Amino acid sequence: MKTPILLSLLTALAIPALAAPLAYVPNEKSGNVSVIDTSTDTVLRQIAAGKRPRGIAIDPAGARLYVTDAVANELLVLDTATGATLRRIALGKSPEGVNVSRDGRLVAVAVEESKSVALIDTEQLRVVADIPVRGKNPEHAVFSPDGRWLLVSAEEAEQVDVIEVAARRQTGTVAVGLRPRGMGFTPDGSRAYIACELASAVYVVEMATLKQIARIPAGKNANGIAVHPSGEKVYVSNGIDATVMVIDTASQQVSATVAVGKRPWNMALTPDGAKLYVANGRANSVSVIDTASAAKRSDISVGELPWGVVIH
Repeated sequence: MKTPILLSLLTALAIPALAAPLAYVPNEKSGNVSVIDTSTDTVLRQIAAGKRPRGIAIDPAGARLYVTDAVANELLVLDTATGATLRRIALGKSPEGVNVSRDGRLVAVAVEESKSVALIDTEQLRVVADIPVRGKNPEHAVFSPDGRWLLVSAEEAEQVDVIEVAARRQTGTVAVGLRPRGMGFTPDGSRAYIACELASAVYVVEMATLKQIARIPAGKNANGIAVHPSGEKVYVSNGIDATVMVIDTASQQVSATVAVGKRPWNMALTPDGAKLYVANGRANSVSVIDTASAAKRSDISVGELPWGVVIH
């Protein structure tokens, strides 16, 4: 039989495990990151994050945020518990999108003006490779789930560049629409979905062959991509239309359209896939979408020019 003291201790230890995930939103103009409690959809605090935070990623343990500062040309390593800046890592000019490998060992940063992708070792917290790519002004560099590939999108491109991570070099390209932006993989890594802004479409790439296999019409200025944990749905934000579309991956058709705030940009889902958080750059807000009903639940005020969302 457990004593009251032991029961109290077990309860206390269980509380952190039951805590709702937190959403982190970098605000370009405010110079901070808004922290949102996804159980209440309220902002808990703001974390200082340089002069112009843009790309954001979080390590698998949820202990560190990796945020690019486009003014200082640095990658900021932030402690999620305290908000302290643990390290500043010098990069090329105008770094943007950030992504962490599934094993947490590498961080990839798309660096616009150097036309390259920087790889950072998360144990040493230093740049271990700077890989040139074909596309001009690269915006996102996203690891495949198995860590073998990096797909790189760029503002001035009509292809995604393919980096073989182990070789530390670009080994191919995949033709897509004009100005590829957000990208996401299905959970098994078999397919990638790429939003192409000036084509107003989403392109589907088969990773086994590195070939485009489908083109799905989207809204005007399609840009952000989020893939449901089940792999059954993909979400694309449309900047001019101020909407998010839901794509059914079985049929490769749009099944729903949800109105959100002005200039929806990058997005993230809660780990259970129940809620989608959408950064609205021109509305200074984050829209919360209930994925079961494909309906907007609320809008959360954040800082100025929110760029994206990461959730842990």
